[in-house]
Amino acid sequence: MDDPTEDLTEQLERARVAWFYFLGGLTQQEIAARMNMTRLRVNKIIGQVREDGAVRIDVTLPLTDCIALAEAVAARYGLIEAVVVPDVPDYLEQKRVIGEAAGTMAAALVEGRDLGIGVATGRTLSFAVRRLNARPHPDSWVVGLTGGVTRSSGTNTFEVATSFARSLGVECHYLTAPLYCASPESRETLLLIDELTDVLARTEIADLGITSCGSLAGDATLTQIRVVKDHLDDVLKRGAVGEFLGCFLDAQGRPVDHFLNESIIALSPDKLKLKPMSMLVSGGIEKVQIIRAILRGGYVNRLVTNEAVARALMAGPR
Repeated sequence: MDDPTEDLTEQLERARVAWFYFLGGLTQQEIAARMNMTRLRVNKIIGQVREDGAVRIDVTLPLTDCIALAEAVAARYGLIEAVVVPDVPDYLEQKRVIGEAAGTMAAALVEGRDLGIGVATGRTLSFAVRRLNARPHPDSWVVGLTGGVTRSSGTNTFEVATSFARSLGVECHYLTAPLYCASPESRETLLLIDELTDVLARTEIADLGITSCGSLAGDATLTQIRVVKDHLDDVLKRGAVGEFLGCFLDAQGRPVDHFLNESIIALSPDKLKLKPMSMLVSGGIEKVQIIRAILRGGYVNRLVTNEAVARALMAGPR
């Protein structure tokens, strides 16, 4: 049986081109502009698809269901772009596939441009660097969008931001503070440090924000932070369905009324919403509620997820 993750990027590119051309009715020039590739490349892929016999009345390439589903999700939630990858049974492999697809999307957005790139934290984002085959303008930079946690396994915001910056060959800036302070007052005290406020300001002016999100399950990384663990029951009682940039959101995408949401060292979701380019990179059926909440809140304009989540987003209420 074929590995569903094998040559995912190439399959996805071919399937997207085929779907847009044969089913979506786009011209080769429109596809080239939409996918940030040359018209010659589009023409070559269409020729290969025809030669392979992959086109009959419909497109029989792998992933075409995912392509159509991505278009439907993008239309329903007002996104500029969505990518849906196949479901993979293994938990970590699913994160890898989503992350690598996000790396491909991000590479197209940064190639040759002079821009600031904000990166959040999480295992899924840590895989994106594997496909981040791009070279932005040398004056570009990366900044971590959130403060850190005291424990890590290669997915802390500092490590993820560093790996992005190294791959792109640009400078990196860090929010060298905890993600959660003990209180809003202690947050205000920390923000008296000029270097910290300078980096926080940089998170706001970054052109591209690449983010993930988390469920509030008892074994989630965020719920192991002491101050969160101590107040998790209260946060849940106030309607939180998950966290986004450390901010606890309800089902409609609104920050819940809790002091933890006033104690965060991170870019706020409302400020992410102002960016011209913003990506949510997350999957797993346990995150459907928070992913839907983020899309309802209009905080991002691009999404990378897996098929089961995309189907759930289409099946449930907008």
